[in-house]
Amino acid sequence: ADPRLGLPEVPTLATPGDLAAGALRVALGILPFCVLAGYLTPRLVDAGARGDPERAGRAYAFNLAGCIVGPLAAGFLLLPRVDERTALALLALPLLALAVIGQPARAAARALLAAGLVAGALWAATRDPMSPLGPRRVERDYAATSIATGEGMDRRLLVNGFGMTRLTPITKLMAHLPLALLDHPPRRALVVCFGMGTTFRSLASWRIDTTGVELIPGVVRLFDYFHADAGRVLASPAGARVVVDDGRRFLERTGQRFDVITIDPPPPVMAAGSSLLYSREFYGLAAARLEAGGILHQWLPGGDDVVVAAFTRALAESFPYVRAFGSLEGWGVHFLASERPIELPSRAELDRRLPPAAQADLTEWTPAARPGDLFGRVFAREVAIEGLLARSPRTPALSDDRPLNEYFLLRSLFSPRP
Repeated sequence: ADPRLGLPEVPTLATPGDLAAGALRVALGILPFCVLAGYLTPRLVDAGARGDPERAGRAYAFNLAGCIVGPLAAGFLLLPRVDERTALALLALPLLALAVIGQPARAAARALLAAGLVAGALWAATRDPMSPLGPRRVERDYAATSIATGEGMDRRLLVNGFGMTRLTPITKLMAHLPLALLDHPPRRALVVCFGMGTTFRSLASWRIDTTGVELIPGVVRLFDYFHADAGRVLASPAGARVVVDDGRRFLERTGQRFDVITIDPPPPVMAAGSSLLYSREFYGLAAARLEAGGILHQWLPGGDDVVVAAFTRALAESFPYVRAFGSLEGWGVHFLASERPIELPSRAELDRRLPPAAQADLTEWTPAARPGDLFGRVFAREVAIEGLLARSPRTPALSDDRPLNEYFLLRSLFSPRP
């Protein structure tokens, strides 16, 4: 439940001010409870022990057992099945029962009345955080709560309340761009981070063996919310499958090689653990899973100069040929990397390279444009790799041991302003 306060929501590309507002929201939601729990626990133990250290020890042992069992029950039994408000209410019921057991009838009635008044006040002062979303479908599992919401082109995917992606031609080009630039006919493709499934669907439109990897099971189950033909796509005779696994671990374990590997890590770029899908070590692993002449596509939604330079250097140190292109919508960058030079065909040649189903998929949301026109708009926004590196020339390559993108807060607070 969220406090009913006029605090702004934290956007995907958050500033320190946005983060401060988000921290205030969290503090107002849980700080009073934490203060009361921290005060009442030792007070109740002292009152119940009556100076007997053995009784106090048993009370603290019981409290410790609850601290262990409670999170396990909440995380693996309750939250995969019910929302957090209901889970909190269910966890509170045993405490309420303990409060009245053994009490005189009048005292028990007073305790229940007081608890009811407090619960009513909390219910009135808070809201269901999903109430502003409107039409939605919710999937809960051991990993996260995944929400598909919206209608038409306004549909969105949220994971644990954080916006992941939306319907946009950008995600289609994450598939068609590297496939169209191959110097040989593709046979097999991989997308790491399934999301709405748009890129996976676009890869499958080439009638090639297509694999998607997604960490959150609930996200995969929402595929048909965003694409009505999800069942047909998964039944493709060329082969289409979605694997629930960590993308990096999948690459470590699989023996397959792919003509195209396309990666769209979940935002924001500064999220904890996100460096594992941007690091030099990860690109070395991906390069080993590419066929000869294969292309790796990496999407970078944005970032400060240090992040962009660190990311670009990691990619440039992992592949001899790297090209970068701005997106159709003017934000984010498509990076293409390969062991061979990446040539840009003419628009007419690109139109010929795309199978009819792939052409229809690419122009599904931009019916007035031909595939060659869309590619041409992207090619016109090519960004020099040297220019990206020059944004922070002394920044080292992003690596597992130096996840520079994850240290954004200190950098944004203390770096000198231009």
